[in-house]
Amino acid sequence: MVTGGSGQLGSSLYKISDHYPQYEFLFTDVDTLDITKAAAVRAFVSQNQISYILNCAAYTAVDKAEDNELSCFRLNCDAVKNLAEAAFENGAKVIHISTDYVFDGTNYVPYEEVNPTCPVSVYGRTKLAGELALFEICPSAIVIRTAWLYSEYGNNFVKTMLRLGHERDEIRVVFDQIGTPTYATDLALAMMHIIEYDQKGLWIPGIYHFSDEGVCSWYDFTVKILQLADLHPYVFPIETKDYPSKAARPHYSVLNKMKIKRTFGLLIPHWETSLRECVRILKKENQ
Repeated sequence: MVTGGSGQLGSSLYKISDHYPQYEFLFTDVDTLDITKAAAVRAFVSQNQISYILNCAAYTAVDKAEDNELSCFRLNCDAVKNLAEAAFENGAKVIHISTDYVFDGTNYVPYEEVNPTCPVSVYGRTKLAGELALFEICPSAIVIRTAWLYSEYGNNFVKTMLRLGHERDEIRVVFDQIGTPTYATDLALAMMHIIEYDQKGLWIPGIYHFSDEGVCSWYDFTVKILQLADLHPYVFPIETKDYPSKAARPHYSVLNKMKIKRTFGLLIPHWETSLRECVRILKKENQ
């Protein structure tokens, strides 16, 4: 069962699902299943004899969340609780996607899973609350924190920069927020890799960090996006204070991925390699 089936990660799981014919995938979205309704979730999981719940659904509009805390909490925490209860009752295993925004971004070395959390936005607080609610009910769950997600699907930073690259002569982008872009297909493959591990009897619960390899700023990311697309606007680096936004964002949110790599034997591509593939697909689609 994949929640958030039409989102970036859900769509990426759909894209690769043909490579896993041994599984039956059920992709849900708010149109087919409202996961904020506990009874509906319980009935769906039970009736469909779900073995795995991959929770890709989330309220991710970080700035809007500041004015819509209740809606954000409902999807990022209450819905997770509903999925956890249904999983526990039916013996299903859960892989839940969380975020680097559970940290405040004041570190200067990559965040490990054991580092103290301290979210600085409504989005971050509700995602952390979802993690805690899940483990309280379902201690055998796996949580994967990720960062800077992009894909060929929906709205995301890469697609926005490509659009602006066609429309403008100059783009202003912050250079003092540091992290790692994550191609949604890479995360989808990692989730399926974990399920494959479980088929060998190796299900290891807990929190894991996953992003692509390497480090960059939003400015560096933009420059590379435009280079790969052969677009030539001037990219002007600005400070966060010169780009006012409602929600605070972590200045440094690089995730240490040694735990997930060692535990599951994962090989993770560099962000530039994956970005090249995504831009290639988008260019092909727009020809």
